[in-house]
Amino acid sequence: MEIQYVYTKKRSEFGRQCNFSDRPAELHVDIAPNPSIAQEYIERNPVDIGIQCVQEMSEHEINTERFETGSRGINHTEGGWPKDVNPAEVEQVSRYRKKVEKDEMYINTIQQLGSIMESRIKQNNAIDIYEEYFEDIEGDLVDETPSAKTINVFRDPNEIKRTATHMSWFPDGPKKLAVAYCNLEFQGSTPDTSMESYIWDVENPNKPEMVLKPVSPLVCLEYNPKDSHILLGGCYNGQIAYWDTRKGSQPVEISPIEQSHRDPAYKTIWIQSKTGTECFSASSDGQVLWWDIRKMGEPTEKLYLDPTKKQDPTKAMGAMSLEYEPTMPTKFMVGCEQGTIMSCNRKAKTPAEKIVAQYNGHLGPVYSLQRNPFFPKNFLSVGDWKARIWSEDIRESSIMWTKQYQSYLTDGCWSPVRPSVFFITKMDGTLDVWDIIFKQNDPTLSLQVCDEPLHSIRVQEQGRLVSCGSHSGTTTLLELSDSLYSLQRNEKNLVTAMFERETRREKILDARHREMKLKERSKSSADKDKDEGENKGEGEEFNEEDLYTKAEKEFYKIIEEEKKLHERRQATKDDMDKGDKGKQSPIQEEEGEEKANGQPTNGSGGSQKYEGYP
Repeated sequence: MEIQYVYTKKRSEFGRQCNFSDRPAELHVDIAPNPSIAQEYIERNPVDIGIQCVQEMSEHEINTERFETGSRGINHTEGGWPKDVNPAEVEQVSRYRKKVEKDEMYINTIQQLGSIMESRIKQNNAIDIYEEYFEDIEGDLVDETPSAKTINVFRDPNEIKRTATHMSWFPDGPKKLAVAYCNLEFQGSTPDTSMESYIWDVENPNKPEMVLKPVSPLVCLEYNPKDSHILLGGCYNGQIAYWDTRKGSQPVEISPIEQSHRDPAYKTIWIQSKTGTECFSASSDGQVLWWDIRKMGEPTEKLYLDPTKKQDPTKAMGAMSLEYEPTMPTKFMVGCEQGTIMSCNRKAKTPAEKIVAQYNGHLGPVYSLQRNPFFPKNFLSVGDWKARIWSEDIRESSIMWTKQYQSYLTDGCWSPVRPSVFFITKMDGTLDVWDIIFKQNDPTLSLQVCDEPLHSIRVQEQGRLVSCGSHSGTTTLLELSDSLYSLQRNEKNLVTAMFERETRREKILDARHREMKLKERSKSSADKDKDEGENKGEGEEFNEEDLYTKAEKEFYKIIEEEKKLHERRQATKDDMDKGDKGKQSPIQEEEGEEKANGQPTNGSGGSQKYEGYP
């Protein structure tokens, strides 16, 4: 890039005009020759001198002021009435019209014009004047290699450099670029660090066109699409402010600290509304706040990003990025610090219904989130080491993703004019341009913008200019080649077919995955039931064996006791048979004692017969 500096100076600063006049020559100094020095002089012989045989010329460049042209038209609907006739009065108009229609000249003129117009109408009906004769013939397409060149570089004018955290293009053409500067490192700012942000003229990188002076460094900055003089900014301390460039560098109004975010406001977006004054912001404190710049005293609405849908502030996830599509005014999306993407509906009836869906796909914060301008159901997310393309219909997985990068990704966005092109910035200072129609495994163009990390990227509405902000506050303006911002033939149809095919494939894989999980779950439950049944059967067998053993022991114990009792009674009977009648046996003594105690006996003193025993 050619380095140039434009000097601007007022006429009054040149001083008094110089007037020159002719006068005779005057001798001011006369130095006599020194003989000693003349002796040291050596004459050179021969002498060779190279000369050019062409005329010497010089080249000068100058930039003239741009001449802005505009086209304006007048719609002539009614006129030519006489002075005494008021077109707004119906009676006067009808009276004058009847008078003119009765005139013979009027009737003759209408008849003549009618015949002429009749022939012209017949010609138009016979010939299609809007027919394109060579529509089927394909034009000559030039296979141009994708490329990009640097147009300008805007550097942070302060000694202590800050990160260019966010950029916003002027809505009425690529004339200006608003850049927000902030040091995002924790406690990295010093008291001498500037809090100013700037609006640059894209053709003058030497000095910013306007300085914005917030109360805290700006993390994000956005032009109002309906009023190009108004800008909205989110501060590092969580406050929201807006500027009117016609009123100076100070903010017109700023939200109070107690009603603002508790963490840096990482993203602010204007909402599609009739007044053009509504906006909303997101922060890492887990809140999404809606504002009206006509009344910045408090937010009009509040939402906590609680994944449990209970609106619990202690469980809310911090927001790093926001996405809003004006064609869907009630829907918006939030990228969280935990890698989750939340799809929300502002007009839901209950707080639990405001968080519609959650997409888990990144291992770190989601730094960028944007819907495809041509296919709003598909959106791009950038985080960790991959960029992913999602479909709203599939929540479990993305339908497409980039390769695993070695460097961390910092930002990304779609091309506003081509549905298949998106851009990615990385920590190694590289800008990657992907064209998924051309290649899906590698970027179409990889450009080393600078030697420091790139932090932000923004594409102008026409798709030709791209601005990249770096870690040290350098904003590089790039111009893309025609192949990267010119819509290709059948590109929309090809991208539609690709997105539908990948969505269908992910649905099939998801259904198959669910089926396999269900089979594994049923198999594991069956194995568990089988193991429990075996353990239960073993326990039952063990219990039955114990019962059999116990019953057998009790049975044999009873038999032994009965045998002993039988033997004792048999011995007593034998003694009685021998004639020892005067003496009682031990058994009889026991029976006598039982009678005395009132207890029943088995017999009346005689012997008992036990059947079934030996």
